[in-house]
Amino acid sequence: MNYLLISIWCFVISFSYPNMPKDIKQFKIKNNDMNENVSRDTIVFGAGCFWCVEAIFQNVNGVLEVIPGYCNGFTKNPTYKEVCSGQSGHAEVARIVFDSQKIELSRLLEIFWKTHDPTTLNRQGNDIGSQYRSGVFCLNNNQLEQAQGYKDQLDSEKIWSNPIVTQIEMLDEFYEAENYHHNYFNNNRNQGYCKYVIEPKLDKYNKVFGTIDSGK
Repeated sequence: MNYLLISIWCFVISFSYPNMPKDIKQFKIKNNDMNENVSRDTIVFGAGCFWCVEAIFQNVNGVLEVIPGYCNGFTKNPTYKEVCSGQSGHAEVARIVFDSQKIELSRLLEIFWKTHDPTTLNRQGNDIGSQYRSGVFCLNNNQLEQAQGYKDQLDSEKIWSNPIVTQIEMLDEFYEAENYHHNYFNNNRNQGYCKYVIEPKLDKYNKVFGTIDSGK
């Protein structure tokens, strides 16, 4: 088992048990300066509620922009209410715009798989429904092949006891979510979901990855 797979397994254990291992490699994460010369690329991730996905990836070094939205359903211009009903077919996702000179797609995929449970079908914790499905939605064949290869490797190493159910497919159409969903955690830190779902997840993430690369 290579180091990357070992680190993912350690992270899975750390989210399953209260005492996280202290010898896990830690990463510093922060936003880039939008005025720098950058090489922009885009990938779309679904990993449960898009407020959680946004909150995590806003802190990743090399990520330029995180936009919550909906994708790969069958209702045109869906509303949040329609998506939450589970009847529109869309997934709650975050569009990740990143500087490929500062962070590689493989690193983003590593963070994606480390920060949610990809073995629960249409569910993350108490968020249940097809809108909360795990998915990597790709913009080109290279992304598709890389994501599928990564998933196959994780499955072959049996990092999780159950098989990965993450959908890996081409992005059909992305609809940007309503304005009040943008920067949701930072704007609503005292809201119940933020305090009791997102904040503990960020705290655990930062304890493992936040000290070296972010100066936290």
